[in-house]
Amino acid sequence: MIETALKILETSNLFITGGAGSGKTTLTRALIEDAVQKGKSVARLASTGMAATLIGGQTLHSFFDLGIANSQEELERNGKLDPSKKIIKLIRSMQIIVIDEISMVGAPLLDMIRLRLLQAEFSGRVIVVGDFLQLPPVTRGNEPIYFAFESPSWERLGFETLHLEGSFRTHEAEFLSLLEKVRHARLDDEAHEALEELIKPLNEDMSTMTLLFGKNISAQNHNRSQLEHLNGEIIEVETYVTLHDKKMQERDVERFMIESRIESVLALKVGAPILFTRNAWNYYNGERGRITSIEEEVIWVKKEDGVSVKVERVDTTKTRWVEKGSTASEEKL
Repeated sequence: MIETALKILETSNLFITGGAGSGKTTLTRALIEDAVQKGKSVARLASTGMAATLIGGQTLHSFFDLGIANSQEELERNGKLDPSKKIIKLIRSMQIIVIDEISMVGAPLLDMIRLRLLQAEFSGRVIVVGDFLQLPPVTRGNEPIYFAFESPSWERLGFETLHLEGSFRTHEAEFLSLLEKVRHARLDDEAHEALEELIKPLNEDMSTMTLLFGKNISAQNHNRSQLEHLNGEIIEVETYVTLHDKKMQERDVERFMIESRIESVLALKVGAPILFTRNAWNYYNGERGRITSIEEEVIWVKKEDGVSVKVERVDTTKTRWVEKGSTASEEKL
């Protein structure tokens, strides 16, 4: 699939889409890695701080210097319609701009992005990634929602679509078919019957159930409470924080950790059930297991398929592109 994507990028901008688990993230990472290995500058961007953090990048508003504007009209009122020479140099120095979670980018924001690309005479490629049947753009109050593809800028940017249909998370054809019907809101009698079969009386033993909470703190408190009911000692693992930019303040670090969903102290106990939230070669996002051993720098988890895997610390880095003279460089914060 990467060969197909690279072929498209030779002549066009690229829109990578597909349902959950279709491989959008895997392909995007492969394209970024390929570009970096070839010495190209790649900007990894998203509309929200959390989404940007998950791809190791920065927000669209930060990179394009849009301030708090949500439209070109606001951009002009705020005195930011014309970008600084520094921003023009920064944008122009990129060979590839990747925008993740494109479904959350509204039409007005895409218009501002295209304006900046035109102002900088950007000659590289734009890759947008996402599924328009997932999260919509965030609007103020009762403002109408306009997706990126509803903007004239979408057509003018000339995206060629690469639709991924394979699933990296399951090979169950019937389940995949049901998910697609729900995704497109086209439920036939067969789909209704399959969903109704899932409605069962609530089991009094809720220890194996997945509970959803409206706030992270509520989920953390529940998890801590459940840990207390398990035999054994609670082991607390602290997060290592390394500051490369001495101007970063404590509140900036706290905001980054919230956006990255990183707990400052992670409470663990042997026997505790866990849910993986990342992909790796030996486990995937959404897979479950139980902790069997806790060592100083790693924990061992026995997955539901019976396979034991080693889970190590993972680096999560906040970066930003900065213009320096005639070049741009990506700095760690």
